Amino acid sequence: MALSMNTTTPVNTETAHGIKTANLVKDQTELEGQMALNLIQSADINMQVAAPTGHKGHIVNIKV
Repeated sequence: MALSMNTTTPVNTETAHGIKTANLVKDQTELEGQMALNLIQSADINMQVAAPTGHKGHIVNIKV
């Protein structure tokens, strides 16, 4: 569908919607990428992990 408003060049609305959708996808992808980078940077790789407590799951007997 093409529209023309006080112009000699018609505006293709399908193309306009496609461009708008592509921009929204790009913005969302950039936002998710930034969130992933923030999550990676916030991870403390030197954090000491507490020793496990209890006995369940520590010994696994496997017979082949």
